[in-house]
Amino acid sequence: MDKLLIRGGHPLNGTVTISGAKNAALPELCAALLSAEPVTLRNVPRLQDVSTACKLLRNLGVTIDRSEATPDVIVLNAGHLSSREAPYDLVKTMRASILVLGPLLARFGEARVSLPGGCAIGSRPVDQHIKGLQAMGAEIVVEHGYIVAKAARLKGARITTDMVTVTGTENLLMAATLAEGETVLENAAQEPEIPDLAEMLIAMGAKIEGHGTSRIRIEGVDRLHGVSHAVIPDRIETGTFLCAVAVAGGEVTLQRANARHLDTVIEKLREAGARIEAGDDWIRVTGSGRPRPVSFRTSEYPAFPTDMQAQFMTLNCIADGAAVVTETIFENRFMHVNELVRLGAKIDVDGHTAVVHGVERLSGATVMATDLRASASLVIAGLVAEGETVVDRIYHLDRGYDQMEAKLRGIGADIERVK
Repeated sequence: MDKLLIRGGHPLNGTVTISGAKNAALPELCAALLSAEPVTLRNVPRLQDVSTACKLLRNLGVTIDRSEATPDVIVLNAGHLSSREAPYDLVKTMRASILVLGPLLARFGEARVSLPGGCAIGSRPVDQHIKGLQAMGAEIVVEHGYIVAKAARLKGARITTDMVTVTGTENLLMAATLAEGETVLENAAQEPEIPDLAEMLIAMGAKIEGHGTSRIRIEGVDRLHGVSHAVIPDRIETGTFLCAVAVAGGEVTLQRANARHLDTVIEKLREAGARIEAGDDWIRVTGSGRPRPVSFRTSEYPAFPTDMQAQFMTLNCIADGAAVVTETIFENRFMHVNELVRLGAKIDVDGHTAVVHGVERLSGATVMATDLRASASLVIAGLVAEGETVVDRIYHLDRGYDQMEAKLRGIGADIERVK
């Protein structure tokens, strides 16, 4: 199992190119199931989760072309599927696999999808997906660990989810494009990945209004055609590198980055003392000295993202003062705290709240990644810790960060992957 060896104390300087967004690429790969014509996705990140999604789609009978010469381009053709089942062995490692449910049911009238797995950061139930599809006329049973769904043709409906759910919004949005009549999604998620998916579907012939707001209206059509679509830049990868520079110091320009997707994160980084400039497709960050502590509360977009909580926790670990971090999205998302404490951090946790008392320096040690974003927080901590830090179980990191150690090495970090 691979590990990362980090020797801390080196400021970061140079340029990093941000990859396509994992959380946009995964639903857009699944959206290829909605058409019998070829779908081309550009700016696709090279991630384990993308490979898992492609393996799942191939298992359904989708032909996929991804050359070594252009690894960020994937061409999919779902013209002739051989299966309507997403088996447990392929679904268990990635929760986003549930996103084949809506497209399969909408286009083929049936689907059998294993209940998903993924990071152990808390309960993320799929009942909102099921309730929404049932409101559209689907017959669904959950048996032997599988969601079994059937519908001659889905019917438009007004759907209000009990909570804001990103994958739920995406699944119901895709399903509604081929449903008969109008579907209105109330309490829809507003993350940038959702309007990006909607724009791809519109380019395929879907009729969608209101994407990017809490109310999305979809008028179903009989069929969707092929498309060529570029995945938006990954705002969480962008935020992670911004945090890394704010912690380790230096000056880095992030290319292919969209600052408009990170208003709250950038505001908090400026509060911490980082200097940030931005253009249409670039962000420059400068960090020097110990950051100021920043308190925050995670919530749905456009508020502070839960996927940036762990990285900011590391920033607060070396801040000059104390900060309060409140996690409202996932109940198990403080698992990185114990690992940061191994590096010398001082953190008190009470339920969904953590109080971080900044220390002058962290000390290198061997730590273990517990989930995707926790692994990023430990890498950032290693960049500033004295001595050597070893981050174990980095398969979590590979699920969501495209060549992270190579990008960090390119801007001055002393980091290497070891077996």
